[in-house]
Parts: sequence; C-alpha cells; structure tokens
Amino acid sequence: MDAIHRSEEISLAQIYLQNEAAYNCVAEMGELGLVQFRDLNADVSPFQRKYVAEIRRCDEMERKLRYLEREIKRDDIPILDTGESPEAPQPREMSDLEATFEKLEHELREVNQNEEMLKKNFVELTELKHILRKTQTFFEETETERQALDSLNAEESPSHDNARLIQDRGDGTNAKAHLKFVAGIIQRDHLVGFDRLLWHACRGNVFLRQAEITESLSDASGNTVNKVVFIIFFQGDQLKSRVKKICEAYHATLYPCPDTPQERREMSIGVMTRIEDLKTVLGQTQDHRHRVLVAAAKNVRLWMAKVRKIKSIYYTLNMCNVDLTQKCLVAEVWFPKLEEDRIRISLKRGSDESGSTVAPIFHVMQNVKEKHPTYNRTNKFTRSFQNIVDAYGIASYREINPAPYTIITFPFLFAIMFGDFGHGTIMMLFGLFLILREKQLEAARIRDDIFQTFFGGRYVIFLMGCFSIYTGIIYNDAFSKSFNLFGSAWSNSINEKTLHDLISSGGEKILTLEPNVSYDGSPYPIGVDPIWNLADTNKLNFLNSMKMKASVLIGISQMTFGLGLSYYNHKFFQSRLDIIYVFIPQMLFLTSIFIYLCFQIVVKWIAYDYAGGYTKFGYYYPGAGCAPALLIGLINMFMMKDREKGFVVDNTQGSHEYLGACHTNFWYPGQKTVELILLLIALTMIPIMLFVKPLLLRRAHKRRNLARPASREELLSILTDEDSSVRADVNEDDAQVYHYEDTSDKPAGHGHGHGEEFNFGDIMVYQAIHTIEFALGCISHTASYLRLWALSLAHAQLSDVLWSMVFRHAFELDGYVGAIATFVLFFIFAFLTLAILVLMEGLSAFLHALRLHWVEFQSKFYAGDGYVFNPFSFEKILEDARNTEDTQ
Repeated sequence: MDAIHRSEEISLAQIYLQNEAAYNCVAEMGELGLVQFRDLNADVSPFQRKYVAEIRRCDEMERKLRYLEREIKRDDIPILDTGESPEAPQPREMSDLEATFEKLEHELREVNQNEEMLKKNFVELTELKHILRKTQTFFEETETERQALDSLNAEESPSHDNARLIQDRGDGTNAKAHLKFVAGIIQRDHLVGFDRLLWHACRGNVFLRQAEITESLSDASGNTVNKVVFIIFFQGDQLKSRVKKICEAYHATLYPCPDTPQERREMSIGVMTRIEDLKTVLGQTQDHRHRVLVAAAKNVRLWMAKVRKIKSIYYTLNMCNVDLTQKCLVAEVWFPKLEEDRIRISLKRGSDESGSTVAPIFHVMQNVKEKHPTYNRTNKFTRSFQNIVDAYGIASYREINPAPYTIITFPFLFAIMFGDFGHGTIMMLFGLFLILREKQLEAARIRDDIFQTFFGGRYVIFLMGCFSIYTGIIYNDAFSKSFNLFGSAWSNSINEKTLHDLISSGGEKILTLEPNVSYDGSPYPIGVDPIWNLADTNKLNFLNSMKMKASVLIGISQMTFGLGLSYYNHKFFQSRLDIIYVFIPQMLFLTSIFIYLCFQIVVKWIAYDYAGGYTKFGYYYPGAGCAPALLIGLINMFMMKDREKGFVVDNTQGSHEYLGACHTNFWYPGQKTVELILLLIALTMIPIMLFVKPLLLRRAHKRRNLARPASREELLSILTDEDSSVRADVNEDDAQVYHYEDTSDKPAGHGHGHGEEFNFGDIMVYQAIHTIEFALGCISHTASYLRLWALSLAHAQLSDVLWSMVFRHAFELDGYVGAIATFVLFFIFAFLTLAILVLMEGLSAFLHALRLHWVEFQSKFYAGDGYVFNPFSFEKILEDARNTEDTQ
C-alpha cells in the first residue's frame, strides 16, 4: 500500500564488473529494466570514451538497415513485424551481422545502379523512337511545300532568308542552301520560352517544327513528364552552335537524326529491337531486386532490434568508470529497493553466460546525500492518471503521490460539471469500446495524435462516463429531460373545479405550487425531484443554489483533504517544525473562515425550511425568504459589522417583534463574538506562518556555528525542539536528508545543511511567497471551485436549448411530414449532441478538472520538483524507436 501512496524507495549501488562479463551483465539489466545507470564520465567527451568504436559500428549498421528499409517500403513490400524482442546478440555476433548487412547493401546498390542505367537507356531509346517517327512525319508532310518553295526561290532574289531556310529540309541534297537541322525532345512546359528565345537569339534565321507526344514518358527517376519532339532548321555553323547552347539552357535533349528516309527507317528498326531487349533485361533485374528485398523484409525488424540493443549496451558501458587495474568496470545505478534480489540474480546470470570466473560485486551505498529519482510503479489502468499528475511536475522523492486520489476525484469533479445521464452513457460506452478492443487497436499501431490521446486515456474516459451517469442521476437529467421513477413529492393542491375553470378560460396559465400545501415534506429517494424540470419561474434559482453550495462544499473538502495530506508528508519526513508552525496554522486559518462557511451552508439546509418557525437557538423566522444570507454574512464577518437582531420570541403567547432586515439576522446567540474570535485566529496564523519557521532555522544555524564540535547525540539534543529538518542532516536516514531539501526552500536549503552558506534572506522570501500564496489562495481557490457550478449550469442549459430548438420541433408535426422530420432532426440532434455537448463540453470540463487538481488540490501538499526514475530498458528503447519511426 505504501508503494501506491508514495513513490518506491530507491537506493544507489556500485557494481564491479569484469571486462569479459560486463557486456552480458548490462544486457541482463536491459532485459530486466529496473536499474538507472549514472554517467560517471560526464566530463569526458563522447569521442574519447572506451567503446566509441563499437558505437560507430552500430551506427553504420543502423544506416545500412535504414537504407534496406527505405528500399523495401519503396517497393511496397510488407515488412514482417512479430513484435517479439530478440535477445541481445553476443559481441562475437556483431561481425557476422556487419558482414551480412555489407553484402546486402553492396548487392542492392549494384542492382539499383544497373537498374538506373538500364532505365536511362530505355528512356533515351524511347525518346529516340518518337523523334524518328515524328521527324519522318515532318518530312513527309512538307514534301509538296518544299517543291513549291524551291521554284519560288529560283525566281526571287537570293537575299530572302526565310525561303533559303526552308530549302532542303527533307534530305539536304540542295547544294545552294546547305541547310542543316537538329532534332530533340523538350518538356512541354519549357516550349514557349524555348521558341521565343530561339527567334530572338537567331534573329528569325531558324525554323522550328514541333509535335506533342501523346503518351507520357518517364524520366530516369520514374517521374511522369509530358514532352514534345522538335526539329530546328538553320544554316551555318554559327547558328548551329547558338541553337545547341539554347537547347542546353532549356534542358532539351538532342538526338542524332539521319538525313535520308532510308537511314531513318533502318535506325528506327534497330531502336525498336534494342528497346525490346532492354525490357527483358530490365524485368530480370527488377525481379532479382524484388527477391532480395523480400528476403530482407522478413528479418529487417529483427536485425534492427538486435543492433539497437547492442548500441544501447555499449552506450551504457561508456557511462562506467574503468578500474585502475584496467580489469573491471565500475558502474553506479539507482534501483528500487524491493527489486534488489532480482537484480542480483540477473547479474549472476549475465556473469555465468559470459563464462567469467569472478562474480560481479553489487554494493549498496549508504548515506547518499544526492537527490534520488522518483519511481511510481504503474499499470495500464493507473498510467493515465499518473500522467495527469506528472504533467504538472514529477513528485519529490518519497513525497505523497496524488495519483491514487486522482483516480476518484478527477472523474468525480469532471462529472459534476458534465452531469448528464445520456451524455455520460455515450462517454462510458466509448471508453468501454477502447478498453475491450485495446489489444486489436494496439496491434493496428494507429499513429494519429488525436486517436492516441483518446486511446491513452481510455480508462479516464470510462470513469468520467461512469461518474457522469451517477451525477446525471443526482441531477435527474438525461438530455435535458428528467425521469419520474419514484413519484414526485409534490402534488397539485388545486381542486378539479378550479382547474377546469382555468382550462376552459383558454390560453396558457401558470400553475403555482405552494410548498406548505403541495409538498408532503418527504425527499425524493435519489437526486432532484422531477417536478423541478417543469418549474419555469424558479427552476434555475433552485438548481443554481443547490449546485453553487455543493461546489463550495466539495471544493473546500478537497482543499482540506490536500492540506491533511501535507501533514502526512511532514510526519513521514519527521519535520516537527513544519507540523507545528506550518500545517497547524494553515489548518486553523482554513477552519476559521472556510470550514466555518461550510458549516453554515449545512446548517442552513437543515434548520431552515419554507414554512418558517422556531430555530433550535430560540429565534423565529417567517419563512425561507428570511433565511440568513451566506455571502453577506461572510462579508459582515470580515468587516466586523455590528448587525441587528432579527425575529425574537418575547413571550409564550407566540407574539413576535420584528427588529431588523432578514439577511442581517443572527443565526445563534453570541454569533458576533464567535466570528470575531475566528477572524482573529485566522489573522494571527498569518505572521506565525510567515516568521516562525525562518527564525527558528536561523537560531539553529547560529547554535551550530557557535558551538564546539559536538557529537552526533549532542547535536540531536540541541536541535530536537527547534528544527527536525535541520536535525535530519545528521541523521542516517536517507528520507530525512531529502526532507530537509524539500521542506526547507530550495534557495535556502543550499545553505545550512551541507556546509554551504546559510542565507536567511532567501528563506524569508521563500516563506513569504508560500504564506501569501496560501492565504490568498484559500480565497481564490474557493472561488475557483465555483466553476463546478458554472460549467454544470452551462452544460444543462446547452442541452435544454438543443432539445427545445432542434428535436422538439419534430413532435409538433403530424403524419408523414412528422415522421420524416423526426428522422432528419434526430440525426441533426445526435450530431450536435456529439460535437458540442460531448466533445466540446467534455473537453472544457476535462481542462477545468485538470486545473482544479493541479492548482487548487495539489498545491496544498505537492512540491513536484523531483525527476523521474528512467531505468535502462530494452523494451522502452525499442518502443521509443518505433514511435519515432512512425511519426517520421
């Protein structure tokens, strides 16, 4: 039970490992996952440690495996992942793994290189095939045009450049023009700019023909692109050089194109033959690559787990010190005290596996003054609640853990704000679905952040739904409607004749039920009487009053409980100083004002009813309207206002004399004196909380410095009555040492326990901050708990609006129209209910409940300045690596 109430007891141990047994022993520690290694070489560069070469080898193997995994995923080959964790390989297996990965990488890179070269050749031949086809079409289409231009050029002056450019485009046999041409392929997106630049750069002395390729071509990387075949005619070497430079600038590919049709036809036949041969070779290459990747996909996860285990082992060994004899390693580990036997057995098993003749030495260190890590053991149910607490701050070592209480209080506070039987049922069923299907959902490895948030908090959602069902029954509220299961305690007091006259008169009439006539005085068996759902004029007044007072009672009760937990913290760490001069003044301050307010609320519920009469204190009041007002009474208490007496009974005949306003009445004889005493007690506690502890700490520090060197027993006798937290510095108990660090403030705690300078100013400032925070926090935190009432009111009103303005209209229609309207409006009502009332309102209530636990509850006893126990665990390392891979 103590392990649930507090973090587990942690100890520090030194482990002496023989060099040949160190690897196996650390591997066993990783499989066990119960020890946290300390880095004893923090001042040594990572590149100067003993096993840096082995870590580099592991990094290289990881790189090769990631390369294999990328290639496997690129081919959409499923990777076998059984989820099993292989044993950590022996150091001698590391070379075999390296050789295997090297062979696979070399083979795969060679295959990929060949495949890329073949694809490049295939692309080039395909483009050449299209060029030969399109250019042949160019020449055939312009045969008639060329003959007409030749005859025209014979008659015209030779200075016409455009005619000369087109001469001899077909076979180039005209000796006069000497026209040349180049052919190639360019991307369609670049064609417009390419054409414009050719015209301007060559001053119109070129002729461009183009034809779009209907089929999409693939480049060497496999991307699909749209390309265009072009042919450019020009005259002279100068233009040829200029055209080629422009083609290079636009990444156009030029191909050789014969001048005569016969040569182009023969070349086209040869290209088609080579393309078919390349298809055959490329298919065989891809089949071989696929077989290699399929074989690797069966083992790549297993190999990756082995490499990561090897790397983590050597990384941990680098945190150990090398003994002066160079024959053993020295490690320091934090470990749970309850697991000491399992750790010793694992070390012995690792030593036996390595064949070492010298068993490892496991030495538990005593009187460790270093701050211990915090380890709270969790399971799948408590983990989500522990995460809620840890999100605020990790508990200090051996401090009370709020998580066990959060399991109950968190869903309960949420349910107060979310109280609705119907909405709670929806939430409970959703949480139950996640719980029942948790194994299938975990195996699916869905990495969506929103889903992971809901799935991680499935038990929180389930309990929030269950508690919301309970509060929905208390509020008698389900989708803004109430259930009359046990019969109402209210009855209609109007006779049938009067009721018939009201109905026959027409119009809507408001029926008022007088409590002294219509209410039989018996409470509804559970929750709110359903008749209040029909009350139009005073429904909100009744429910608001009830929920507001209940919020104050619950809030102050939780704050008082949190303050009570601080007493157990002080008692556990044996700090009389904190118990006497911190806890007791805080409790008196809280009791004098706020617990007294709670007492007034309960008394007002019990002692005052609608009918009026005599109170147990001898006062008479005419009815509930004259019941004492809580808020005004609290204000008058702080103002120490002299209030008038109310109704007083002066004789036995029952005559009453009215002496003052109802809300200023005294509740009981001597109320002013009692409240004055309570206020003085509260005000007196503030300087006690502020000054006494720092002054006693300073006096104890001065006594230690002025006294002669004393024995441990003498020092204990001096400090017993002043400060147990200072006495803890000479105690042998680790918990007491840490209590001194936790209960004395952090700035001042550096000063008077461990040979450091005592700084009274820091202690005083820290104590002042805590005193002001507590005194003002009691007021602000009490007001903060009113969010329970406000969120509950908002949720109920939204639910009522959604019912009355959406779904209710479906029942106002008859016939087929009414049936269709009911069907349509139901889905609209259901969607809005899920989206607004369940999701949005649920998230709002969750965040408010989170704040109430972090600020209002945990601030009373929880420091939260520790650091988490992070054991060396293969399971955690592999899980973190998988999560990182999935998010990338």
